[in-house]
Amino acid sequence: MSLGNAEKKRLRAIGHALKPVVIIAQKGLTDNVTKEIHRALEAHELIKIKLQVPDREKRRAMLEEICGTHNAESLQNIGHVVLLYRAAKRPDPKLSNLIRKAP
Repeated sequence: MSLGNAEKKRLRAIGHALKPVVIIAQKGLTDNVTKEIHRALEAHELIKIKLQVPDREKRRAMLEEICGTHNAESLQNIGHVVLLYRAAKRPDPKLSNLIRKAP
């Protein structure tokens, strides 16, 4: 899944106003957190995740694991907040951030 620069820019603009949907804290990537990320990506396509992990290398490794597991693309990583995108097979117009926030 490779997006062009213009598409990434458009998605980052939409994601700017979003709040983190999933917060990963001390216990890391548990089964429930993984299921919630999957559910959120299926429903919303574009989500923010907050990684409350103090070590930068652990955050980077966790982000790579999330992207690999969920076949998602990291669009932006600022501090502890990550913007992820994965196209849904059948997007719901009421839930998809891309459809609801489209100009």
